[in-house]
Amino acid sequence: MSAITSRQIPSLTQVSPVRKIKDRVVQGLVYLSFILALIPLVSVLWTVVSNGIGRLDATFLTHSMNAVSGKDPGGGAYHAIVGTLEQVGLAALIAVPLGLFTAIYLVEYSRNGRLSKTVSFFVDVMTGVPSIVAGLFVLAFWLLGLGFDFSGFAGAMALAILMTPTVVRTTEEMLKLVPNDLREASFALGVPRWRTIMFVVLPTALTGILSGVMLAVARVMGETAPLLLTIFVTKAINTDPFNGPQGSLPTFIWDQSTDPNHNAVDRAWAGALLLILIIMLLNLVARLIAWLRKPATR
Repeated sequence: MSAITSRQIPSLTQVSPVRKIKDRVVQGLVYLSFILALIPLVSVLWTVVSNGIGRLDATFLTHSMNAVSGKDPGGGAYHAIVGTLEQVGLAALIAVPLGLFTAIYLVEYSRNGRLSKTVSFFVDVMTGVPSIVAGLFVLAFWLLGLGFDFSGFAGAMALAILMTPTVVRTTEEMLKLVPNDLREASFALGVPRWRTIMFVVLPTALTGILSGVMLAVARVMGETAPLLLTIFVTKAINTDPFNGPQGSLPTFIWDQSTDPNHNAVDRAWAGALLLILIIMLLNLVARLIAWLRKPATR
């Protein structure tokens, strides 16, 4: 058998011209898709910022719309800011523990059981439930059935229904990413399962869990339909989420945008910009917490 010369062996780094062309075409399509995806995002942000930045001032942040009509200048969204923060905060207090415990059960205790499959199925169903259905449920059960009045707490329950499946799914995926070696090492030391979950599994997945919670908060903070059915619309300041109608930024934007007066439309744009800024601030806080918990590397 004759010896094979080096010229007869194709180079591993040698690529045919056809493959190079295909690679360039696919790469160009990826970049084009990225640019096309950015166009609506940049367009929406530019529109909201350009229309809302002029009205987003100290008066807007410190005054309510009480005794201010649509055509009057001035007025603000202070009552809506207070309502949104209280409603989303209460919704998080309800949804985050419920979603966290549900995800822990699905991943750590009953991965293939019949009950876990049933719970997982209903979580999937809840993920696709329209927001107005959650508002109608709270309206029928809490307001009409039990006879309670419109309140921020009723709106928080509707938002919690929408938040829970997002928290469950994101937490479940983060817990699955925790290596089993960490659990087995903890069990080998005689640590009970609940302590392993509390001090090994959850701290390891905390960064992803926080990101999922912020995603759930951003998901519900702009919901309007369930709030219209549960908190009603008010222009006065109500700091008690358990008593009487309460304002919120989504209902404030909806109320002002339906008014044809120029001043009301300006307030609606300012409210939309403020809502975006609050969501961005919450995400930055979550990123900061995750960065602070990141272990130092040498």
